Amino acid sequence: MNREDFIILDQKIYDRHLVYFDNAATTQKPEVVLNAMSDYYRTINSNIHRGAHYLSQRATDRFEQARQRIQAFINAVYSHEVIFTRGTTESINLVASSFGKAFLFPGDEVIISGMEHHSNIVPWQLICEEKGAKIKVIPFDERGALDVEKFEPLITDKTKIVAITHVSNSLGTINPVKQIIDIAHSHGIPVMLDGAQAISHIRVDVQALDCDFYCFSGHKMYGPMGIGVMYGKEKWLEKMPPYQGGGEMIKTVTLEKSTYADLPFKFEAGTPSVGDVIGLEKAIEYIENIGLAKIAAYEEELLRYGVEKLSEIEDLDFVGTAPHKAAIISFNLKGIHPYDAGVIIDRIGVAVRTGHHCTQPVMDIFCIPGTIRASFALYNEKSEIDRLVEAVRKVKTMFK
Repeated sequence: MNREDFIILDQKIYDRHLVYFDNAATTQKPEVVLNAMSDYYRTINSNIHRGAHYLSQRATDRFEQARQRIQAFINAVYSHEVIFTRGTTESINLVASSFGKAFLFPGDEVIISGMEHHSNIVPWQLICEEKGAKIKVIPFDERGALDVEKFEPLITDKTKIVAITHVSNSLGTINPVKQIIDIAHSHGIPVMLDGAQAISHIRVDVQALDCDFYCFSGHKMYGPMGIGVMYGKEKWLEKMPPYQGGGEMIKTVTLEKSTYADLPFKFEAGTPSVGDVIGLEKAIEYIENIGLAKIAAYEEELLRYGVEKLSEIEDLDFVGTAPHKAAIISFNLKGIHPYDAGVIIDRIGVAVRTGHHCTQPVMDIFCIPGTIRASFALYNEKSEIDRLVEAVRKVKTMFK
């Protein structure tokens, strides 16, 4: 599917055609994205907003056009609910810091899950330490499926926010986030979703989900690195203090006091990465031209095929077998460290990721050092999965 749009895939690694299965870490970028960014720097590169000259006006128009495109893509009510950041990590830090400063007090509670990426653990630990609050954790079962029945009993009158991943980056689990949001809202508690692994695989409608915050990165959805989005409901963003201070986010400044700009600029201090925003807009256009439903169906086909073929290998254990999964397969080979296996697989020209995938608590629960993770995207093919199977069998032969 559209593989020819990604020229980086048309190369050889160790004299073998590259197979790229590290898409959960970052996706490759189609030519239209690279061209859009190059065109910006070649033709209209300028700082945006408040510039009276032609280039600044053109760049500003493109920047705000991208914001509106993202608003439509996630179905936000207002374009000013779309805040540009450097990525999911900064988006979550923004929510944790600004929401925490406004609404967390000693003894309050934040609920996360046991399968969170470190980016959705550490920021909450930091703000909880600062404010004297504490974290509670929703557990998951041996399949990697969230135990939703144990969620509501965690809620007390001290619970201030629920922060949970939409799709697990290490297990592939698609969490029942709508159910979690409905339960939380029945207690008057807002919910933030880490959408890094979901945004390019699942149609995200923030109004239908009714989430209060949704965070994602450009580089995991065929866009550039260094750009991300924090969606927040207007009612929360209006009440939260700025995350950073500087240019752009102010209305007035004196040496004694400053007042802050209206949304979205209150949360966008400093010069933004305009070229990356334009690249992200082009990536969204690329996804929409193919169709998310078509992409999801194709990736589901790859997932089924990958599980079927890898299941034929003796002494291979899957980690994460929840009934609802994105196109991520994590596994281990008995008696072989995942890093050792990954080095050999790489020498056969197949790019997988090994380690704890920034989810050390998950690995601790399974009592393993890490996993071998193969994650699929729209440009992958079944023949490449056959190459992965060949590589895994080679690992077993070498370690026998």
